[in-house]
Amino acid sequence: MARRETPAAGPGSRALIVDVVRSAVTISRGELADLTGLTQPSISNIVRDLIADGIIHEIGSAGSAHGRPRKLIAINPGNRFGVGFHLGPDTVTCVAIDLTGGVVGREVVPRLPDEIWPAERLAARFEDFTECLDLSRDRVEGLAIVAPASAPELSELRPELMERIGVPVLVENDAAAAALGEFWSRRVSRDQSFASVYLSTGIGAGLVFGGALFRGANSGAGELGHMSIRFDGRPCPCGSLGCVQQYASTSATVKAAREDPELRARLPLDGTESSAYDAIARAAVNGDPAACAVLEQAADYLGMAVTSMVNVLDLGRLVLTGPGVALAGSVYARRLRAHLGRTAHSRQRHGLSVELSAQPRDAASIGAAVLVVQAAVAPGHTG
Repeated sequence: MARRETPAAGPGSRALIVDVVRSAVTISRGELADLTGLTQPSISNIVRDLIADGIIHEIGSAGSAHGRPRKLIAINPGNRFGVGFHLGPDTVTCVAIDLTGGVVGREVVPRLPDEIWPAERLAARFEDFTECLDLSRDRVEGLAIVAPASAPELSELRPELMERIGVPVLVENDAAAAALGEFWSRRVSRDQSFASVYLSTGIGAGLVFGGALFRGANSGAGELGHMSIRFDGRPCPCGSLGCVQQYASTSATVKAAREDPELRARLPLDGTESSAYDAIARAAVNGDPAACAVLEQAADYLGMAVTSMVNVLDLGRLVLTGPGVALAGSVYARRLRAHLGRTAHSRQRHGLSVELSAQPRDAASIGAAVLVVQAAVAPGHTG
């Protein structure tokens, strides 16, 4: 029988072990060897180091076919924490998570539209937030800040912010962070080709392959909103025509509803864009046929772009998240499942699950905190 190739022990092997333990919930060392291809001595050394670091712990034993009980290990959730800030259109959502992705604290504070917070203010928010949660600084692995398309000013203030708070600081775009958060907290296996679609005023996608975010050549992967669905369609600020963002984003949906005299007369659409969208979504799930038609049209446009993404990447699992699916996610999930069931190229070879986020409004902030956790406990995945 041919000898199985064994990965060399190192940062990548440590990340592999953490990934497998995370997705398995509980597992034995023997099972780790079977699933990873690492030798028993390598498994023993890595597990010993992870236990010493407080990242995993032994939680008991289970029976064995050979009579000897197997010691079980699992992620030690409350030993380390990550903090994430999501800079939304008019709020900053602050979240702290444990090593499993479980939320241990959340706070939302107002922010003026497009207001840039200096490093001093972000540092003060970090200090207040962690102090209120009584999180010891030596157990906080860092802070990640996410925003649409990773605003360049965030990268510029990162060095000063790190100096002020004394822990690592990461910057990422919100759609990518949300994908990693869903991957981690759902305990998705690293073997799955996983993606999430983040629906908001724009549309983004996050891609996780082999347990790590796929970022592209310059961290620009996942711009699903700029996939063209009509070669002669509406002009987009990116310079292209027919980008799905011009048809299926929450902004596009609000615009379509405001152009409908019937909906405009019946629903409160003259406030902020977010309040108008929520009014449309509430009406749709409560049976308003005109509101439902507007959302279904947006979902069908989105389905065209998502099908192309699924076909190119051969995805096996997809999560819908972001504020756009917080109230009427069932409408989008139903339409996308039907569309993919008819059009996905892989539909006859394997299934594709389309799921809804459990915390769509907080997905980006949770994902930001997961970025920190993954960088700390599974080096090799996150810079």
